[in-house]
Amino acid sequence: MAPQRLAGRSGRLRLVVIQALVFSLFATLFARLYFLQVVDGAEYHAQATSQSVREIVVQPQRGLIVDDQGRPLVTNRLSWVVAVDRTMLGKMTERQQEILLERVGGVVGVKVPRIQRQLDTWNGSPYQPVPIASDVAQRVALRILEQPEDYPGIVVDQQSVRAYPEPYGVNLAHVLGYLSPITEGELDQAEERDDESVNGASSVGRAGVEKQYDRFLRGMPGYKSVAVDSMGRVLGDDGEVEGEPGDTLVTSIDAKVQSVVEQQLLERMRYQRTQRDPVTGRNYVADSGAAIVMEADTGRIVAMASQPTYDPGVWVGGISKKQLDRLYSDAAGTPLLARATQGQFAPGSTWKPFMTAGALTHGYSTDTVLNCSSALRVGNRDFKNYESGAYGYIGFAKALEVSCNTFFYRIGLDYWQRYGSDVADVDAKDPLVSEAKEFGFGQETGIDLPGEASGRIADRQWKRDYYESMKGYYCKISNKPQDADTSDFVYLFAHEFCAEGYAYRAGDAVNFAIGQGDTLVTPLQLARAYAAIANGGTLYAPRVAKAIVSPDGEVVRRIAPKPVGEVDVPEQTLEYIDSALKGVAANPSGTMNWKLQGFPLDDVVIRAKTGSAEVHGKQTTGWVASYTDDYVVVMMISQGGTGSGSVGEGIRKVWETLYGIDGMDVDPDRAAIPGVTPPERLPTFMQDGTILPPARQED
Repeated sequence: MAPQRLAGRSGRLRLVVIQALVFSLFATLFARLYFLQVVDGAEYHAQATSQSVREIVVQPQRGLIVDDQGRPLVTNRLSWVVAVDRTMLGKMTERQQEILLERVGGVVGVKVPRIQRQLDTWNGSPYQPVPIASDVAQRVALRILEQPEDYPGIVVDQQSVRAYPEPYGVNLAHVLGYLSPITEGELDQAEERDDESVNGASSVGRAGVEKQYDRFLRGMPGYKSVAVDSMGRVLGDDGEVEGEPGDTLVTSIDAKVQSVVEQQLLERMRYQRTQRDPVTGRNYVADSGAAIVMEADTGRIVAMASQPTYDPGVWVGGISKKQLDRLYSDAAGTPLLARATQGQFAPGSTWKPFMTAGALTHGYSTDTVLNCSSALRVGNRDFKNYESGAYGYIGFAKALEVSCNTFFYRIGLDYWQRYGSDVADVDAKDPLVSEAKEFGFGQETGIDLPGEASGRIADRQWKRDYYESMKGYYCKISNKPQDADTSDFVYLFAHEFCAEGYAYRAGDAVNFAIGQGDTLVTPLQLARAYAAIANGGTLYAPRVAKAIVSPDGEVVRRIAPKPVGEVDVPEQTLEYIDSALKGVAANPSGTMNWKLQGFPLDDVVIRAKTGSAEVHGKQTTGWVASYTDDYVVVMMISQGGTGSGSVGEGIRKVWETLYGIDGMDVDPDRAAIPGVTPPERLPTFMQDGTILPPARQED
């Protein structure tokens, strides 16, 4: 019996121990539950709530861009956008992801590798759906919306994108610019500046006024909180912070004038391509061109066109690689390059008025006469007049009127002989170079558009610098026997360059005097310099923008004309040049006169200068620079032939548009701009969003 009692006690003891352990476990569990639910319950509830609410950026409406009359140049429109929720995608198997992306890619017309790249490079919030297709057809968007079971994690909604109303058919791509998604580096910089106006889903200006005035146009984004379930599906809105739409940019561009300028430039280029070049024996290439209309007294840009151009709408919703390659393609003429501000060309005879100013302020006088012979020998080379014409002994006014090269060759040679015959002296005095710089050539004009080119003054210092940078290349060619891949010209040039490429010779000086050689200008620089002659000597930083206006119609900022310098030329000298340039247009021997037959020059007094710049290996670049008391109009075509021959008719049509000219009749009521000259006042912005033209000022 004793062993049995002992065994019973032992069993009960084990039971008690087990019961104690179970009780202690339950006690610990209950204590923990009490701690979690009562002591820290509020904190954990808040965390759980926050995990089910996600913040999504709501992009603001970007500001409008309008012309001087309030006509919209850039607006916004709604676009169906298909996006992928990466959170939902991450909860799928790899095979499920492949099937989903193939399905949605097939519907929206985007290949899976491209979708994957967009997902991998997304800069925005991880909870923000990643856009993979914009401007999706409504039927496609509705198909996805109506079949959510086939497209889990695919979000379809309407977003605001840029639209181009094209008043009067204008293109204006190089002035307006375009947008593209913000980069990771830009986003990091914005965060360092505490700039809350951009985020990972932002698109920012990349060119034109879209870039220059991006901070005004972009607005301030809003934020929307959405409740989601455990699978990341949106259950509903949980609150929203309203964004602020961007400001409106009022420009000095006039769409009606811009339309005529664009049409004339394109028509003249197309026409020249049908004409035979007597020098090369083949049709003109007319590969690029530019045209500018500028207010003479303010530097404001009324119209600006470049060819070739492109459709700014190609950037909306993301540009394809094929489209981007074309914009940079040499075969397509690099359409992305704005010739008006970024193209650099030899100015030819349009350069001569500034050389006249240099000569008349450095020893020559209006009574000076020089021989306009058919050629001038410099060293062992004859520098010729156009078509070897000769006019005998003439003064500056006649030299400008008939565009005599040898007249200006003699001036350039005279200064070189007096001050610079030491070919290695980079500091030698050169009045013509100094005058070119006085008129702002060789440096950016300061226009409110990004990416402006500076042009080039090919003076002694430039030639020395160029020699230092290139002598290794050319000396390598000249120091070895000529091979089959090196032409005789290149081999001879390399030998001469290696030996004395730094030398600024008499030939360089005479070429400089007529805008030939290595000197380059942009069409905008030339327009600005002619405006300085027209307005009495003031150089302006050209302006496209006139004002920033808030969404409620209040003027945030006026953008006034910006004078940046005065040319150091006596008033009487500028008046003499002005009078001479009238002769280019009005006198029978003037090089622009034949294009202005039957034009009311007594009522609309045009001053002009033509230019035909010869470029090695290419056809002639044609220029016409012209102005009145109100405007400067410049047009040029690369490889288009002589100045007046290539663009003279286009220049005339622009002047007829500006002043309302029909034959010999001048009717201000027919002028493109009401009142003939651009309005000082801004468009009127109504509360309902309507934009009215500026109110006419009382006389």
